[in-house]
Amino acid sequence: MSVKKKPLVVVTRKLPDSIETRMRELFDARLNLDDTPLTKEQIADAVRSADILVPTVTDEITEELLKQPDCRLKLIANFGNGVDNIDVMAAHARGITVTNTPKVLTEDTADMTMALILAVPRRLIEGASILTEGKNWPGWSPTWMLGHRIGGKRLGIIGMGRIGQAVARRARAFGLQIHYHNRRPVAPRIAEELGATYWESLDQMLARMDIISVNCPHTPATFHLLSARRLKLIRKDAYIVNTARGEVIDEETLTKLIETGEIAGAGLDVFEHEPAVSPKLVRLAKAGKVTLLPHMGSATIEGRVEMGEKVIINIRTFLDNHKPPDRVLPSML
Repeated sequence: MSVKKKPLVVVTRKLPDSIETRMRELFDARLNLDDTPLTKEQIADAVRSADILVPTVTDEITEELLKQPDCRLKLIANFGNGVDNIDVMAAHARGITVTNTPKVLTEDTADMTMALILAVPRRLIEGASILTEGKNWPGWSPTWMLGHRIGGKRLGIIGMGRIGQAVARRARAFGLQIHYHNRRPVAPRIAEELGATYWESLDQMLARMDIISVNCPHTPATFHLLSARRLKLIRKDAYIVNTARGEVIDEETLTKLIETGEIAGAGLDVFEHEPAVSPKLVRLAKAGKVTLLPHMGSATIEGRVEMGEKVIINIRTFLDNHKPPDRVLPSML
């Protein structure tokens, strides 16, 4: 009796051990045990040899890769919620199914967003460095290391999807007034629950907020959504927090405006040219003007395992000739 051949699944990065073990059990899984990012040539080879590719948000799956005449991919099961790293249109045109891992990292990302909303106005990182970097701490003083309270301030959320709403719930508990800009208003019951004010005009919202949180996906429509022109609308005493994608903000202009005191500061977990981080931003961080984190907003053990489980479910459903639960279509972007 012949044994059915397992599909070849190429995984581009190191995943949690439990997920990799399960993949080895179910598939002919080619793993990346040392977690070294694949080169463009290695990804091209994977596209030619694998039935299923499991990339991450740092792997660019372009039309050029997918249009190779010997491309044999049938499924791209992205290990991540955002799919801006994949040319979904090109994949769809070639009959390649694309899936992602939504609804897993909402709470983790919202937690980190709230942490930055607290850290930047209250100067938490700057204060901690006094004790950990050998600086002189003269003791408590009524006028030393003063920040700003966040209770009563206006928070403007850009992108009121799952993560934006989760941020709003946390922020409301801290006494922030919730405002948001979205492609369309949220359902009335959600707006009422959150006490949220909708702004159709992003420009008008930006000019009136104390803290701005970027929680929208990166798409062609949101590239530099916070452009140089829009960044200049923001008040001098306002702060920006970004845990979404670096490309949503014109990072060079943001840096200049913080340097010149035209924006009070920022908390950034993502950067426009990751993994490169602007030396100017690093200098601003050392000066206490910005808080920088290395794209760790969703970095929890629980979250990564749940992402892997979704990837496996999507693959198994696809192999059973059913529509994967997390299929991504061009019309959804």
